[in-house]
Amino acid sequence: MKSKDSTESVEMTLQTLLKILDHSSDEIFVLDGEKRILYVNQACERHYGLKPTDVIGKYNVDLFEKGYWKPSIVPEVFKRKKPCYIKQQTYIGAELMTSAIPILNDEGEIELVVTTSTEIQTYKMLKANETDNELKTTQDEDEMGRFITNSGKINRILTFCEKVAPTDSTILIQGESGTGKGVLAQFIHRISKRKNKPFLTINCAAIPEELLESELFGYSKGAFTGANKTGKRGLIESADGGTVFLDEIGEIPLSLQAKLLQVIQDKQFIPIGSSEMKKVDIRIVAATNQNLIEMVNDKKFREDLFYRLNVIDIQLPPLRERKEDIIPLTYNFLNKFNERYHESKVISEECLNILIQYSWPGNVRQLENLIERLVLISDSVILMADLPEMITENVEQVTQIALPTSLDKALDETKRILIRKSYQTYKSSRKVAKDLCISQTKASTLIREYCEDLMNK
Repeated sequence: MKSKDSTESVEMTLQTLLKILDHSSDEIFVLDGEKRILYVNQACERHYGLKPTDVIGKYNVDLFEKGYWKPSIVPEVFKRKKPCYIKQQTYIGAELMTSAIPILNDEGEIELVVTTSTEIQTYKMLKANETDNELKTTQDEDEMGRFITNSGKINRILTFCEKVAPTDSTILIQGESGTGKGVLAQFIHRISKRKNKPFLTINCAAIPEELLESELFGYSKGAFTGANKTGKRGLIESADGGTVFLDEIGEIPLSLQAKLLQVIQDKQFIPIGSSEMKKVDIRIVAATNQNLIEMVNDKKFREDLFYRLNVIDIQLPPLRERKEDIIPLTYNFLNKFNERYHESKVISEECLNILIQYSWPGNVRQLENLIERLVLISDSVILMADLPEMITENVEQVTQIALPTSLDKALDETKRILIRKSYQTYKSSRKVAKDLCISQTKASTLIREYCEDLMNK
């Protein structure tokens, strides 16, 4: 038997090399001379919530303009044709120290660029407490109204919001609890002409009915026993020039609905205990997880108020209908709580797969709370064993129910998976046909059948 010594060369296959790169803790991008992405390792999923197949083949500028990271190092390295270094932040909250190394051809032109990004977990902890507080405040302000999404549905909603935000029209956001209605309201305010004015929130379900009127409209001095001697400005007056977000609007009592209707219609109201009419310039954004039409039919909500609120209606889908957001949201919350608790936890692939399969009845809020819990209780790597039984048992049941019950159904599901995966990669019926060794006519038919939602993205 031939023995191997330390000097003997070992042939490394491409597959082995790619496997090694995918297990690198650093993100590795390779771009060609046209700034097109030729290769990226698995770390991009951790940093941007995108799979390598979502990135490879795209131009760097396309992803940058969608806000996946800032600032971009690519223009600088193409300008200088020398190694460049920069600190970046991704849209899901990861902070990176990035290097870009150009590879030049014989004519001195850039042939390839290799960028490597390392996560910065602890540099803020090295600051003095005062500076740290300033940095945290700035970050919190930057995160207000920032929607983490890779979903076509949500991106269409955000595009719609960009059209209506500059107007003063009243907006009603409807959706299940925990879907991010408050974040969307902040997003609308931040891109509106009122962005430099107040954005004030009141949860109509969290304040007792007897206090809600005074919180909204304020009161004059001596209006009632125990009132402030100088009176009090209400939320609506305090938000003059800005936006008032009325969360859980379905909980507002009938006795206040007429007064709120007057504010929306005439931009005026009378504080409690006063005879003086006050005028305000505000925009109302309301949200609810209830069916307001049913409440109108049951005489629990005024019909005229409903139609005043429903000038622009936005339906926010639950997390189970936008599963492509689970990975970026998971890493966003992981970054957030790692920083808050001075940790550097990572999540296993097995655990991620379970989170993708789960139905998330509590939506984004439930996912955020779970990741906080996992950061606190897990070891350095978050494993499936760290997940609550409620999640693992639910996923097991769903998986069992979802198994095809016949050969035809199994074949159809396999066909659907292959077509969708190929179309997501190549975006062309010709290339899909080549990839799956079928005719272009058949590829076109299958794409129309299985990929309609992807074609509309």
